[in-house]
Amino acid sequence: MAKRIIISGGGTGGHIFPAIAIANALKTIDSNTEILFVGANGRMEMEKVPAAGYQIVGLDIQGFQRSSLLKNAFLPFKIVGSVLKSLSIIKNFRPHAVVGVGGYASGPLLYAASLKKIPYLLQEQNSYAGVTNKFLGKNAKKVCVAFDGMDRFFEAAKIVKTGNPVRESAVAVEGKRQEAIAFFELDADKKTILIVGGSLGALTLNNSIMAGLDVFKKAGVQIIWQTGKYYYKSIIERFGNQSKKSGIRIYEFLNRMDLAYAAADLIVSRAGAGTIAELCLVQKPVILVPSPNVAEDHQTKNANALVNKEAAVLIADKHAEAELVDQALKVLNDEKLCETLVANIKELGFANSDKVIAEKVLEIAL
Repeated sequence: MAKRIIISGGGTGGHIFPAIAIANALKTIDSNTEILFVGANGRMEMEKVPAAGYQIVGLDIQGFQRSSLLKNAFLPFKIVGSVLKSLSIIKNFRPHAVVGVGGYASGPLLYAASLKKIPYLLQEQNSYAGVTNKFLGKNAKKVCVAFDGMDRFFEAAKIVKTGNPVRESAVAVEGKRQEAIAFFELDADKKTILIVGGSLGALTLNNSIMAGLDVFKKAGVQIIWQTGKYYYKSIIERFGNQSKKSGIRIYEFLNRMDLAYAAADLIVSRAGAGTIAELCLVQKPVILVPSPNVAEDHQTKNANALVNKEAAVLIADKHAEAELVDQALKVLNDEKLCETLVANIKELGFANSDKVIAEKVLEIAL
């Protein structure tokens, strides 16, 4: 009999893309599987999930606003309302299992599932579990993780190390270097650094690169620079006219992430869990600049999980504008260090995480 599965969560691409990957894997195992997503109204999952071909229901829920206590005045009412709506969703859809991938909607939906004795699986993407996931983990049947040491937060018997699902198209880099060089109109004889700040962009990374463009040019290094949505216009107005002849390629968003990875000799990136999962499969030297603007500084903890195994170099956000350019050139020109980073990050990659997680979901289903 085909199963009915609810997948809850979202808020960022780092939650949504793995969720969709798990849904796709479930459909691959059994095309008759019925899948319903539950997200947060106004968040990006309400657009991305239907675009991927799945139905989604929204909850009126938000996170705790640290910047303004006044904004939290209605939060208790939203939580209660979201739990009640989640109970109604569960009653109507009658799921055999529920999956939580993190994000605002996961809490109310998984709590409602526990009240109705519906088995659920938690997919903890980061190396440091947040308050909500630690609470939800107590009643989870399985907790799928990507990093070692997660028994600090969850019962060891429930933990399955699966890695994080990735966009398969993004990490398919094998044999694509020549195609990538042609695609970005690069010089095959020069080294290339890829700068990735996420779909919205990373101000620190952008400021660091802007300050160091002349240094890169003098060093004969090419740059593929993904600025993000918020910063592209101002950056292209300032540097766009000289980008082609100077070896600087500036993009708001990289539609061919596989070719960007394939062209790169060094990658500079934030340290979101999804990005790290991709980098471990791409197997290039990496400098991580964790975002400080995330709950419980989890990006730094994600980065340290690699740094402690000599699989990446870390530069703190507060030091990046002063140090990133010089460090990038230093790493790029240190052949032995690059070999070490590649050898070690290769050991941390997980292929087929989406399929493994999907199988675990079906194992716990009623």
